[in-house]
Amino acid sequence: MGKIILTGDRPTGRLHLGHYVGSLMRRVELQNSGEFDKVFIMIADAQALTDNADNPGKVRQNIIQVALDYLACGIDPAKSTIFIQSQVPELCELSFYYMNLVTVSRLQRNPTVKTEIKMRNFEANIPVGFFTYPISQAADITAFKATTVPVGEDQEPMIEQTREIVRRFNNTYGPTLVEPEVLLPQNCACLRLPGTDGKAKMSKSLGNCIYLSDTADEVSKRVKTMFTDPDHLRVSDPGKIEGNTVFTYLDAFCTPEDFQRFWPDYSCLEELKDHYRRGGLGDVKVKKFLDSILQQKLEPIRNRRSELETDIPAVYEILRHGSETAREAAAKTLAEVRRAMRIDYFDNDDLIKGV
Repeated sequence: MGKIILTGDRPTGRLHLGHYVGSLMRRVELQNSGEFDKVFIMIADAQALTDNADNPGKVRQNIIQVALDYLACGIDPAKSTIFIQSQVPELCELSFYYMNLVTVSRLQRNPTVKTEIKMRNFEANIPVGFFTYPISQAADITAFKATTVPVGEDQEPMIEQTREIVRRFNNTYGPTLVEPEVLLPQNCACLRLPGTDGKAKMSKSLGNCIYLSDTADEVSKRVKTMFTDPDHLRVSDPGKIEGNTVFTYLDAFCTPEDFQRFWPDYSCLEELKDHYRRGGLGDVKVKKFLDSILQQKLEPIRNRRSELETDIPAVYEILRHGSETAREAAAKTLAEVRRAMRIDYFDNDDLIKGV
């Protein structure tokens, strides 16, 4: 069996730089690496509905926004299968079977679930769909026999839960499902890119995101107001790198070539950091450098997105074709699961003959 990737995003809004460095950039590299036989990229609308059930329009509208961002960043439908989760109903049936292999107490111990519940203030009233989404995610991964799942460190407990379900199923019914491995970001700065205000997470509600679809002026505005070192009041003051959002972004995006192009006074990022630490370097200059780097990264994405927006029906056709391809793959796995469980009543000659 070949190497297969399954990854994706919840369609809760336009994608931002955190998504780009945390997953999108890596997905394009993996897609183009030639190391994987299949790449499935899921727009997880059913999962998004677990905490947006009262606002399905929000999820529906964001599906096309996420698709546009995928394509603009370089996800190639000729190399990757982009599909909509709800259009693959086999995933629901797999989830239902897997629910019998997981206890409530095990879900309650899942660190990612605990964090997400607290973040959404669900302590008192947890939607069942949201509570069981680690099981749904296991169905997503196993349906396509994914061998590799690129995620951030915070999602490792989710993949471990999937592995547990795979082992429990295979031990109970016989070897059927594939146990996936985690692929973490290589760039440490990409593990969790903070918001422009220095807060731990980018959030639309906090207004601290730089979106991939932002205009050049919007990006510059965000960079100019970005959190730095609050004690770095004068240019001559020594500055701190730790917790300084501008330098966190430079860690994620800056390359030696950027200095040659935009700031030849320095040869590398460490040299720039040393100058900032000892004093004599103002935040305005550093922010201007970061803005130049981001504009260079985002301009081709913006341009490509603008082109795609002129033919939305074509984007929907990509999603339709991808969903059909994904459903075919999931249906094969579901058939194998039914066969292993011996509930393929009308397709199993042994059952029909009473063997």
